[in-house]
Amino acid sequence: MPRRLLETAEGVRRDYEFIVDSVPEGARVLDLGSGEGTLLKMLVDRKKVHGTGIEMMEERVYEAVEKGLTVHHGDFYEALAYYPDNSFDYVILSQTLQQAKDTEKILMEALRVGRFLVASFPNFAHWKPRFQLLLTGRAPVTRALPFQWYDTPNIHSLSIKDFHIFARDQRIRIVRSFYMRRRGRVWFWPNLRAAYGVFVVQKLDGEGASG
Repeated sequence: MPRRLLETAEGVRRDYEFIVDSVPEGARVLDLGSGEGTLLKMLVDRKKVHGTGIEMMEERVYEAVEKGLTVHHGDFYEALAYYPDNSFDYVILSQTLQQAKDTEKILMEALRVGRFLVASFPNFAHWKPRFQLLLTGRAPVTRALPFQWYDTPNIHSLSIKDFHIFARDQRIRIVRSFYMRRRGRVWFWPNLRAAYGVFVVQKLDGEGASG
């Protein structure tokens, strides 16, 4: 990921800090699109999780393994099918949701193999891309969306509001949510003011929540 994404003074992505805080000590964790293993390493070191990663880019898998992590090379669309129900306590999709080809399938499978899902993504309804599009008539480029239209890995343009509606329609319960911009947390009007959203969710079964 480009360095222009929101980071702390130590160079750690801000959504990582919230994700680590949301995962309990000793949890079984599956990190989908784990990259070079930065987040998974934080979880192992700070929360002593039993962590597994799946990453499509082979060179990133090597970097993660060098950190002492268990990361498998492969397509997580296919990998999820091999795991039984509730194999993990938490499944993580960090800055991956907007790049997934079949978002609904991935989310439902993640909620099948994990009791909880943690998802973070850039908010395409943030005021800066809105303003850029209105003013210039061109696809916006911001700190949260640093790519040009022709080289972006993002194939879905979702907003925080979109995710809330999707969760409601799919009977997904939002357990916790965190909205942020470059200077820190956003407490009101997140769909307009937040550059990123982070959600902890679980699937509802029947009339009640699972887990």
